[in-house]
Amino acid sequence: MVTYISIADFLSLRDRLLPVLDVRSPGEYVQGHIPQAVPFPLFSNEERKIVGTLFKESGPEKAFLAGLDFAGRKMSEYVRNAASLHSHELLLYCWRGGKRSESMAWLLSQAGHTCYVLEGGYRAYRRYLHETLDKNRPVLVLGGMTGSNKTGMLLALKKSGHQVIDLEGLACHKGSAFGHINEPQQPTTEFFENLLFDQWRILDPFRPVWLEDESRSIGKVILPQQFYNNKRMAPLLVITVPLKQRVMHLVDDYTGVENDKLKDAVMRISKRLGSNRVNACLLALKNNDFFTVAEIALEYYDKAYRYAISQHNGDSVFYLSLPDTNALSGAEKIAEWYREYFQKAQ
Repeated sequence: MVTYISIADFLSLRDRLLPVLDVRSPGEYVQGHIPQAVPFPLFSNEERKIVGTLFKESGPEKAFLAGLDFAGRKMSEYVRNAASLHSHELLLYCWRGGKRSESMAWLLSQAGHTCYVLEGGYRAYRRYLHETLDKNRPVLVLGGMTGSNKTGMLLALKKSGHQVIDLEGLACHKGSAFGHINEPQQPTTEFFENLLFDQWRILDPFRPVWLEDESRSIGKVILPQQFYNNKRMAPLLVITVPLKQRVMHLVDDYTGVENDKLKDAVMRISKRLGSNRVNACLLALKNNDFFTVAEIALEYYDKAYRYAISQHNGDSVFYLSLPDTNALSGAEKIAEWYREYFQKAQ
């Protein structure tokens, strides 16, 4: 049986852990897909290209016949692969909810599966995603100079029951020139948006969400424009931590990293550091003097962040002094600040 369902119903069934099959080509899947979906391509990248070209140049009939030639010899493989998922019910989608998902759903339904096809396909999902992320919801932003352990404190807040989305965790990048070190490969911006939406949609829309103060780009990932604009307008709590504590945190964070990776990160910001500071960093790296490297890098990052804070509306910027970078005690202080802020806002 094949049933077409809405995005809301599709995601609800996916949340019940029904298998999700992305029947688009491998290249489309890699660019971005619905989280938890498995690649289940009807056509290879080359086959899709051929069918698409035939559709444009010779019409739908020849494209359809070519598609049958490609898919027909793989029908038993599709059925066996679907059986390996050990689920009677399956969710499927393609780009527009058209021929590819319809054809695959028909085949698998003949093999005994109940197939639910996403109406409008991945394109409709992406449109729904942007509409959801563009909506202005209560947000609180945690800021602070580099090395303050903002991410650790946010994760501690999350464990204590606050709504938190770790943007850097989703982006697999800590946000600075050093941010890619010890991180997995970054997702595409498209897939990052899918991951963000997946967390955003399940949060209580009437309770604030804590986010870290990020620029619009986190490494190679770009935040959605309206989402970023809404974040920029939200109240910003800036934690201030002594320089020595921040330096120690950075050194601990990058202990064990190969010097060549740190050197490469220094060279990425060499024009902004200036030749004297770059040479001092390189000499310190040669001597394994990571404290000096961190201190020099923070001279640049602190200056840049002070400027960034100056661009915020001063009435919505608040400061909280912390003695160190300890995540648990810092989260407790931030929670206390939030309770006082919330009471004043009533």
